[in-house]
Amino acid sequence: AYELFDAEIIGIRNGYGGLIEGEYQEMSKKQFSGILTLGGTILGTSRQPFRNMRVIDERGVDKVAAMKKTYKDLKLDCLVTLGGNGTHKTANLLSEEGLNVIGLPKTIDNDIYGTDFTFGFHTAVDIATEVIDRIHTTACMVVELMGNKAGWLTLYAGLAGGADVILLPEIPYDIKKVAQAVEARAKSKKPFSIIAVAEGAMSEEEAKMKKKEREAYRATLPYDCISKRIAAQLSEMVGVEARHVVPGHIQRGGSPSAYDRVLSTQFGVHAAQLIRDEIYGVTVALDGNEIIHNKLKDIAGVPKPVPKDDHVLTTARNMGICMGD
Repeated sequence: AYELFDAEIIGIRNGYGGLIEGEYQEMSKKQFSGILTLGGTILGTSRQPFRNMRVIDERGVDKVAAMKKTYKDLKLDCLVTLGGNGTHKTANLLSEEGLNVIGLPKTIDNDIYGTDFTFGFHTAVDIATEVIDRIHTTACMVVELMGNKAGWLTLYAGLAGGADVILLPEIPYDIKKVAQAVEARAKSKKPFSIIAVAEGAMSEEEAKMKKKEREAYRATLPYDCISKRIAAQLSEMVGVEARHVVPGHIQRGGSPSAYDRVLSTQFGVHAAQLIRDEIYGVTVALDGNEIIHNKLKDIAGVPKPVPKDDHVLTTARNMGICMGD
């Protein structure tokens, strides 16, 4: 923005929480120097669930009214938001309330509709792949990766890391078929098996349940995560030594990959051009090799699961990787 036009940039601290509370700081050009290699955020974040945005809180604060007031008090020309699905739903809400808003898709889950990739995704894939690389042992290892509703991260990291089984939320698994794949490797004198499982993966039986029924069922099980359950089942069914690994928020950290540095820079420049041209109510996206923008109202809250005909999924199947179905 500094290079395209004479911009005054205000940084809102801690995401929508700062917009609600009126917490901000004036940004200088030097504060953006050298941050390309840094992970995370220089302004901070906060959890502000979209479902609560129109709910008056215990202090009597109308969050939407408070955000609009901060926007007007600061005399902003545009609000630029960076984040995932929840961020985009609130961005669309504020756009519908009359504010000038531009979104940038930033999430390791890669589940923002209308864009091929989000920035942060490829970095997380690199980290998750390294985790898989480091646990190749003589045991059956079950690696649980992030992805509650969409399995993009597990699919890409599983393929890159040479996983023998990949289990995604989009494809309910049959534990018997997973066991057969592990047993077949053991019989062929292959000393280890790698199973990459998304945290939101579910069995075929669970997939038939409603969400509350599934949660109640899982509460009765002696496992606090999906990977521990699968490891225990395989140990019992196949008789192999099975262990589980949960890298958790390690997947969210680290220095950004070269791909994400380039993509985020392209997205940022495109957003600055939109501000210059006074095009609002949109979010930036990648379509093939082209940086485009979509209307917030068209993409906010729209799911982006891994489709059954996805080319990377097809590649995994053609490689002989068991998908659990």
